[in-house]
This record gives sequence, structure tokens and C-alpha cells, in this order.
Amino acid sequence: MATMNEPILLDRPDAPLVGGYEVIIGFETHAQLSTQSKIFSRASTAFGAEPNTQACAVDLALPGTLPVMNKGAVERAIQFGLAVNSHIAEKSVFARKNYFYPDLPKGYQISQFEIPVVQGGHVEFFLNEKKMSVRLVRAHLEEDAGKSLHEDFIGQSGIDLNRAGTPLLEIVTEPDMRSSAEAVAYAKELHKIVTWIGICDGNMQEGSFRCDANVSVRKPGGPLGTRREIKNLNSFKFMQQAIDFEVRWQIEQIEDGHKIQQATVLFNPDTGETRAMRTKEDAADYRYFPDPDLPPLCISQEWISKVRGEMAELPRAMATRFEKDYALGEYDATQLTQSLALSAYFEAVAKACGQAKLASNWITGELARRLNAQDLSIEQSPVRAETLAALITRISDGTISNNAARQVMDALWEDDKGSSSASVDAIIEAKGLKQMNDSGALEAIVDQVIAANAKNVAEYKGGNEKALNGLVGQIMKASKGKANPQQVNDLLRAKLA
Repeated sequence: MATMNEPILLDRPDAPLVGGYEVIIGFETHAQLSTQSKIFSRASTAFGAEPNTQACAVDLALPGTLPVMNKGAVERAIQFGLAVNSHIAEKSVFARKNYFYPDLPKGYQISQFEIPVVQGGHVEFFLNEKKMSVRLVRAHLEEDAGKSLHEDFIGQSGIDLNRAGTPLLEIVTEPDMRSSAEAVAYAKELHKIVTWIGICDGNMQEGSFRCDANVSVRKPGGPLGTRREIKNLNSFKFMQQAIDFEVRWQIEQIEDGHKIQQATVLFNPDTGETRAMRTKEDAADYRYFPDPDLPPLCISQEWISKVRGEMAELPRAMATRFEKDYALGEYDATQLTQSLALSAYFEAVAKACGQAKLASNWITGELARRLNAQDLSIEQSPVRAETLAALITRISDGTISNNAARQVMDALWEDDKGSSSASVDAIIEAKGLKQMNDSGALEAIVDQVIAANAKNVAEYKGGNEKALNGLVGQIMKASKGKANPQQVNDLLRAKLA
């Protein structure tokens, strides 16, 4: 972790224990910034080019070259700092982080150490409807290294330096997380933030969003355990599996009388296990010193204000607006601002049908369930916003029940022609799903059911509320499911009062 400060541990009496041990997790995330050129040169950052075709003399630090700061990378760091309520340093410094590895041809990485550009801040998220917050230590700018390529079947390795010099924002947390579930929830929220504000494309498979988890365990109230860093977790699924395995492994080692050694480890998704890659270095091992080729990075308040003014509405601000404008709870509003596309879909539905709460329920419930089952994004939904709004309108005006609406949704999911209310109404008519709106006919059915179920009636009048459900069921059966359940309840209670 690129900080000299000792971690400030939160007292978490609510933290779950694993085998009597408390799990301590901190994160370092490398977000590749969405600039067209590298952080200190004009070389392209495009993914997928032929190896070693996008590494220029500056990226390799050849004699006579000088790095020049990419203004776009700085602006993206400022955006992130504003998004997570951090302090943007008016003056920050670049340093050389010295280490020797085949994919780092110049023998050092330009990074920030003592004075990073983004300081402090926090990331808020929900886990099981409980609001949580993870404190950030810092976010600093740095350049990426190249990439080692291993061809095991021919026993050779190669180096691709295309990625060398690609701008990164390394985001470092305090060790605030106490389970793999919390860690994944944090990582997903961070991923949402950087993609929402457009500073990173978030493509984990291509390495644009790489997470390293620092994991240790301890007995509650005891000293911090020795951490091991799980490197380059490139999916949320593997992240959870890797942390869970590492926690179990560390506890087993301690219980068997062994000491945990600080190390960098990798996760093998095929075996579901972590394995040590190398001994973990400390800050002193990197021999940081100020980069003599780069002056301090100075950011004026005017520049920060300009960047703030050009930023789109942030997720938390939008969620607060949803709470106010649509009378939604904080949890619902947060769920609806998981992406720009989802929030736009919700607003389109809510405005078209005038039933924001019902729209929220359907989008986060029925629609989300179907999308998740088929691994679809909201942009890929077969049911467009105006069509869902038309369906919700037919629920709210009493034309169909919720159960009938799910049948309409089935048909829309299979073949939505996009004609909004016309396609919804056509399905309702074709399937005969309209609710019974003839109060006289419904009252007759209610009277028949009351007369035929004297025992249920007596039990209800004797104080057994559940007996009413049996009567409602009989009425719904007699009406072939077309009676309005709320209307049935109201009518029953009136007649049995």
C-alpha cells in the first residue's frame, strides 16, 4: 500500500466472525484512466494493438527523453476526488518507485508517494439494505508497467510494453471491510463511480479496473494480523472466492501453529485457491525519491471549480433527488442509481406512468430478476421504458392485477413490438386478463361465498384474521382470478363488520 501511515482501524462490534476470528480487508484499486494518450507521453492507450507497437521512447525512459504530464489524467483525478468528497491537493509530488521486473524496462515507476493528488474521502454503499461506508486513504496518479506474456506450451515468455505509461489512478482504502461480501459491495460501488463519471471504462477483463485485496485475520480485540495481498482480481465473483479461501487458509495456518508471512499472492480460478507469488515489499524497499524530471503538480481552486461545473449529476446527488422528487426511500433511490442507463430508464417510466413507487418496485423487482436471469443489462431489456410504463398504468388504474401483469410481462419479454400501451392492451384483451369491475357481479360472488363458508365467517368474526384469507381465496377462484383483491377485501370486511 503506497502510504507511510499506519492504518486507522474502525471498531466494528457488529463484524461477523469466521471461526472465532475477525477478518480485516483493505483495497488497492488501479483504475485505468480514459485518456487517449499516456500519462507522460503522446503514445496511444488503445487496447488490443500488436505487442510493442504503442511504447515510445518516453515510456521507456530512453536517454534524452523527458516526461510531460497529461492534463486529462489530472482532470480525471480531480473528478474522482470530487465524487468521493476528498480533499484535492493544491500541490502534489511525483516520485520514482524503484524495483526491477522484466515488464518495467526503466527500473522505476513514476508514482506519487508522500503527497498524493487526492486525499481522504469515502465510498458509501448498501449491503443487505444496510448502509455502509469505507474510508479512503488516498488516490494517486501513476503510470502502468508493461505486461509479461507466458507461453507455457512452448516454455517461453515475452514482454509487451504497450501498456507501459498508461495513466492509472490507484485508490487506497483504510482496512474497513470485515467480510468478502462487504469487499465485493465496495468494489462494485467504486466501479459504478468511476464508470458513471467517465474516468474509466471499468473493463475488468481487459485490466482497466484491477483490484488488490489486503487480507488479514485476528482474534477480536487483538493486534492486527499479518496481511497478504491478493493481486489483480478481475471479476467480482473471483474476488469473493479468493478472499474467502485466503481467510480460511490464514485461520488454518494460525490454528496449526504457523506464522503468516507478508506476501503477494495470486488467485487461481480453476482451483479456487490462492498461492504465494513473492514476498511482499514495504515502502522502504522501493527507495522512493522525488522524480527530478517532473515539477510539483499544482491545481488551483479555479481549476477544481471548472471541473466541478462540467461534471454530470453524481449518483449520490441523483439518489437524493429521487428521494425528494419521487418520494422514494434511500435504499430504493440508491438501487435505481446503479448506472446512468438504469436511472434514465426509471425516470422515463416514472414520468410516463406517474407512479414512481410502483415503477421502482417493478424495475428493482420483476425487471431486475429477469435481466439477471439472462445476464442482460438494462440497455438490453426487451421491454422498453414506455412499454413498462403502460403496463404499470394498467395496474394502477385497476385494469389488471399484479398477477395478471406478470403474465403480460411474460408476453412482452418474448415479443415486445415497442408500441407501448397498444401492445400492453392487446395482450390484456387476448388473454382475457381484465379485472372484474362490475361491482354488482362481484358483490353477488361475495354473498355466495359468505353463505357457503359459515365456519370461516364465524372464525373471522371470532377474531381470527387468517380466516378472511380463505374467503378471499374462494372469491378469487369463483371469479377466475379476475376480481380485484383489494376490492374483495374491502367488500368482505364491510359485509362481515
